Parts: sequence; C-alpha cells; structure tokens
Amino acid sequence: MDEQKKDAGMPATEVREEKKPSDAGKTMVKMLIGIVLIVLGLWAVIGWWPALKTVFKGCIGLFLGLAGLIFIAIAKE
Repeated sequence: MDEQKKDAGMPATEVREEKKPSDAGKTMVKMLIGIVLIVLGLWAVIGWWPALKTVFKGCIGLFLGLAGLIFIAIAKE
C-alpha cells in the first residue's frame, strides 16, 4: 500500500529511443511513396470523374440494401 502512495506522486520517466540514420531514411522514403500515391489517387479521381460518377450511381441501390440489412440485424439484438 505504501509503494502505491510513493509511486503516485512521482512523475513517470519517459524513455525515448533515438532513431538511426537508416531509420530516418526509411521513414522519408515511406512518406514520399505515400505522397506520390495520394497525388496519383487525386489525379485518377479527377481524370476519370465521369466513370466514377457512373459507378457511384450504380452502387447506390446496393449500398441502401446493405444499410437496410444492417439496421434489421441491429434491431433484432
């Protein structure tokens, strides 16, 4: 019981690991790949907007049907 009281007043020390130069390089490469993929995704959405709009219109019925099934499954519980 006394140990808990002693520990409660003491701030927790935080240990930080220093990153190696190779880890920093790997992180930068991953960030660069992520940014490139985001740009390509935005370019694809803008470039193929009419086709994407058609897909959305075609999927509305399926999405509504699935939403209905989920609401029925929730209501049963």
